[in-house]
Amino acid sequence: MPAMSTRAWVMLMLAITLPALTGCGTTRTITVTSEPSNALVYLNDEEVGRTPVTVPFTFYGVYDLRLEAEGCKPLWTKHEAKAPLWEYPGPDLFGEALGGKSELKWHFHLDPLPVAEEPALVDRARQMRAMMKQEVPETQPVATQPEPETDAGPGTQPTDK
Repeated sequence: MPAMSTRAWVMLMLAITLPALTGCGTTRTITVTSEPSNALVYLNDEEVGRTPVTVPFTFYGVYDLRLEAEGCKPLWTKHEAKAPLWEYPGPDLFGEALGGKSELKWHFHLDPLPVAEEPALVDRARQMRAMMKQEVPETQPVATQPEPETDAGPGTQPTDK
């Protein structure tokens, strides 16, 4: 095997390092959509926006996810961001140099709140209010305090001196 010339080494090193120096790098994003849309999204207890929303991320693994929408039950779940093969150690050097993209798309369906529960709750509150009015006793009149006794004895009027 012939020895590689200096010029060939320089060309090889430029071919490897030039893409990394241009700032290509890998971009990683998570896009969260929901039905209905416009749900508030929390990733790891941090508010990130309303659906549909796309956010950058830096690590693969399990994320805590919470979605809240008006008129729907809140959704709490864990969702895993799985790394593609080219993100594993070894191939990741070439992925970073070539500027790979990792775009994860998560979609969720939110269940509506039951409509029948609200009137039942209001009726129950009215029943409780009526029961409380019946159980509260009438207020007693305020008792008057007896007049203070004077030095002259009981039943005598004080005189101005």
